Amino acid sequence: MTNYQSKIEQFAVTAEQMRQIEERIFVAGMPVAALMEKVAGLIARRIQELYPLKGNDNHAPITNYQLPITNYQIGILVGPGHNGGDALVVARELHFQGYKVSVYQAFPKLKELTSQHARYARSIGIPFVDQIEQLQDCNLIIDGLFGFGLERELSDSVADAVNQLNSWSKPIISIDIPSGLHTDTGEVLGTAIRATRTLCLGLWKQAFLQDQALEYIGKAELIGFDIPLADIVSVLGATPKIQRVTKVNAYANLPLVRPPVTHKYKQGHLLLICGSRRYAGGAILTGLGARGSGVGMLSIAVPVSLKPLLVSHLPEALIIDCPETETGAIASLPDGINLESYSAIACGPGLTTDATPVVQSVLACDRILVLDADGLNILAQLGISPREAPTILTPHAGEFKRLFPDISDPTKDRIEAVSQASQQSNAVVLFKGARTAIANPSGSIYIIPESTPALARGGSGDVLTGLLGGLLAQASSPQMPIAEIVATGAWWHAQAGILAAKERTELGVDAFTLTQYLIPVMQDFKS
Repeated sequence: MTNYQSKIEQFAVTAEQMRQIEERIFVAGMPVAALMEKVAGLIARRIQELYPLKGNDNHAPITNYQLPITNYQIGILVGPGHNGGDALVVARELHFQGYKVSVYQAFPKLKELTSQHARYARSIGIPFVDQIEQLQDCNLIIDGLFGFGLERELSDSVADAVNQLNSWSKPIISIDIPSGLHTDTGEVLGTAIRATRTLCLGLWKQAFLQDQALEYIGKAELIGFDIPLADIVSVLGATPKIQRVTKVNAYANLPLVRPPVTHKYKQGHLLLICGSRRYAGGAILTGLGARGSGVGMLSIAVPVSLKPLLVSHLPEALIIDCPETETGAIASLPDGINLESYSAIACGPGLTTDATPVVQSVLACDRILVLDADGLNILAQLGISPREAPTILTPHAGEFKRLFPDISDPTKDRIEAVSQASQQSNAVVLFKGARTAIANPSGSIYIIPESTPALARGGSGDVLTGLLGGLLAQASSPQMPIAEIVATGAWWHAQAGILAAKERTELGVDAFTLTQYLIPVMQDFKS
């Protein structure tokens, strides 16, 4: 991947931002027709790679999609705008390559350029069909109904056509974004195409970073068409508000390099406060996540009855035995413990809400603090009062709603919700999900662009808490980019899940197994 490509992968735009960027390109002299030809040509070539005709190219890559046929039938859905124009150019190019192509024109009136392409497609013998049912025998559907910027709900015959297509369970490739999805929020506007694969054009749209859109997008890939960086920066700014976390920018924030002369206390000292008699595993998994971070010193405060168990699993850690309640929760931290002596504190996994006094004490200290699980549940009961020291909150959807009840349905627009939550709490908020979102009170938002359902297992979040705490403890500079480090930790955690799922299958990735893939990710990372 070139430096330009790696930069492009980090951007995510709204529909309005994409309009402004394209307008700059056109004002600079790029003809709309020329750009359409370029983009559609790239799409057509990608479709041929994915669905090659048998015998057309002996060197064509063999994919799961290739069928042993010589007359691939492809249905092309054409909308009224330039997305429909792209689809018609794709239809023309595939027709010339020997594919059997049929076009379903969903609207009688087309934009001028799209209309010209439709006229030419008819002149070269590409059949146009009147009913969506006439595409039922096709092997593949190309969705060119609507591109970015759709605001209204799909209705009437178009909605009926989309619903029929979805019921056929045929492979569908959407051009730019599945028709019927809101470009920014990923909301389904009445109904939407359920694509097998989406070829996003130019720059990633924000919908691709929203959980609610993922079941419609399918496998997503970016088809870049060489947008000048100057045009992107002029619209998004030198430091965009929203960034996709990629391998390149994650590596820039990992505190991996150690000086030749150092010692354990210079590599961070993390205090974990976690566990209870009922949830002993939470303390172990959090500790294993911290171990994977490479933190120099690890102390773990647990109820006194858990000390032997923690020593057996984490012999390198300093286990602090705490007085416990009748229910087996931490009643208080030991007398004489100095919270200010630690580089960072992570608190919450497995605590139970009986440990409220402990959470109150760590909220009052001046250390970097990561709160998760019962730490968040206790905070929701106490009420959020912004701390002066850096604070990281890591809620899943249920915890998010308890912490921020005035933010209505955060799952509808995760990006906006996490931004509001960060402003309200003056904390870095990591909103867990298929597309984990991290927001900084300064306004920056980071999105983890890929993950795996394998992480939907009890204990996965405990591993993340330990990993984040360890990274933050190591990054001890007063100017450290806390939100960026949190985003990097979340990316690392997701990549460990992805790697584990590849080797163990999604069903084989329990939280303990996940901890064993943190270091292998780093080995691949450095290469």
